[in-house]
Amino acid sequence: MLKAEGEPRLEADRRSASRFDKAFRVFVEGDRGCGMGIARNISQGGIFVETRTPQPIGSQVRITFPSEAGSMLAVAEVRFVCHLFARGQGHLPGPVAVRGMGLRFLYFEVGQGTAALTH
Repeated sequence: MLKAEGEPRLEADRRSASRFDKAFRVFVEGDRGCGMGIARNISQGGIFVETRTPQPIGSQVRITFPSEAGSMLAVAEVRFVCHLFARGQGHLPGPVAVRGMGLRFLYFEVGQGTAALTH
């Protein structure tokens, strides 16, 4: 079982919403800086973002979802941070590291200065 900081892992899956497991790029901005990340495992309530520099648990971040049709922006709270290290197998020689953070959506910014609550 994987261990993450901030949120205990239980044997039973506590997720109430279905997940969309698709990897795509996002831009993340928080108190400790900004940068690109890889979004994974998105649902109505949140998302997991792989990033080299996760933000602190409890902090708020702005996530920009770039698109050809225009960007969408969400504000989320960092619920947990994880740093996973493993040995590569087969075609992955050497150590493999994944860093990231689990985010709970607070709201999405619909337009200039307008916000829509999700919870």
